[in-house]
Amino acid sequence: MTTASTEPNPLDSSAPPTQRLMSVDALRGFDMFWIIGADSLVAGLNQLTKSRPASFLADQLEHVEWEGFHFEDLIFPLFVFIVGVSLVFSLGKTIQQAGRGEALRRVFRRSVLLFLVALFYSGGFSHSWPDIRLLGVLNRIALAYCFAGLLFCFLKPRALVGVCCTLLTVYWALMAFVPIRDIQLTKSNLARLAEQAGDPGTAAVFQAPGNPSTVKDSSAWSAAENMFYGTTKWVRGKYGPGYNLSDHIDFQYLPGKKWDNFYDPEGYLSTIPAVATCLLGVFAGLLLKNQLIPDKRKVLYLVAFGVAGVVVGWIWNLQFPVIKKIWTSSYVLVAGGYSAILLAIFYLIVDIWRVRAWCQPFVWIGMNSITIYLASNILGGEGFVRLANRLAGGDVRMFFDQHLGRGAGELVLALVGLGLAFWFVHFLYRRKIFLRL
Repeated sequence: MTTASTEPNPLDSSAPPTQRLMSVDALRGFDMFWIIGADSLVAGLNQLTKSRPASFLADQLEHVEWEGFHFEDLIFPLFVFIVGVSLVFSLGKTIQQAGRGEALRRVFRRSVLLFLVALFYSGGFSHSWPDIRLLGVLNRIALAYCFAGLLFCFLKPRALVGVCCTLLTVYWALMAFVPIRDIQLTKSNLARLAEQAGDPGTAAVFQAPGNPSTVKDSSAWSAAENMFYGTTKWVRGKYGPGYNLSDHIDFQYLPGKKWDNFYDPEGYLSTIPAVATCLLGVFAGLLLKNQLIPDKRKVLYLVAFGVAGVVVGWIWNLQFPVIKKIWTSSYVLVAGGYSAILLAIFYLIVDIWRVRAWCQPFVWIGMNSITIYLASNILGGEGFVRLANRLAGGDVRMFFDQHLGRGAGELVLALVGLGLAFWFVHFLYRRKIFLRL
């Protein structure tokens, strides 16, 4: 019980750690749910019904092409946010029981293991160099966890807030004020420039299919380098695809496969604001861990912080657009704000009201999120939906399409795929099998 004169700091973690929060596991599982096949479920429903709500949901489960924000653009940063929430409890407990040294060893060990798993996820050494991706989704999670974990081990909450604000501000300043060459590194634009220069041969090289960054001694890559380094005009404050500081740094210095031909959405520079996303999760974790604050007030704090983040992020969007592929600072605030609001909802329902039966399947997924992510990758293609095709594809799918309407077969496939995924994680959960990195 506190009075107004002794209002607790919501980021004060001096209180002892609480028990594991089911809401955090459920939210992590909810996030993964959309990755392992729920998007196919919505796509099938949209084909079948052609209703406005289904069409809206299907649209929200597609990434925006560049600027803007859909629900699909929340899935990745939400996971990074949850990593920040979780490390408060795990590292906080380790520091309390075994000391900071052991916590640091845990951070390094888990980061390295996750980074190695990320390389395996991206194909490992199944392809020859340079067709090997060194930075990707899991790699970004590993790096964000590593830096946020190190900062958590050494800094107090107020200092962490200062670091988070500094990361977002510095990234914006770099992107806005550091000059770049006046050239857009997309295949279509480079082909257009070559045609304008009267070089149809080079234009044809860029128009050919394939990723130039994956081919040794690629003629398209060499041509792009010649055009890039031959550009003498410099510009500032550009945020277009292949036309910004982050993408240009990847083109110059990131070895191996680049996801977008000449640059990567999980490249070097955009890792800076990704660490800030993880720190936003740390702040939420510190709030939830603080036993001096009543639980319902924690929900209000989370919602207030979330709304503030969304509002400030969209205001910042006017100067520094919300763009997932370069993880802009405005995108961090918008995604972090929505993440905090979702956490508040899950925390209220699951851990305060203790209404839990509905979220149990999400908990199964959330407690083995990396396992099911890897399993889906190993299955290839659409993961468990692809496996479901062996049970409900072919004539079975055609039967539902013919008798219920087009899209019904895809809907059935998605339901079977999700059923297999839930069976898999439930099997692991019942036998207490959890992948701990």
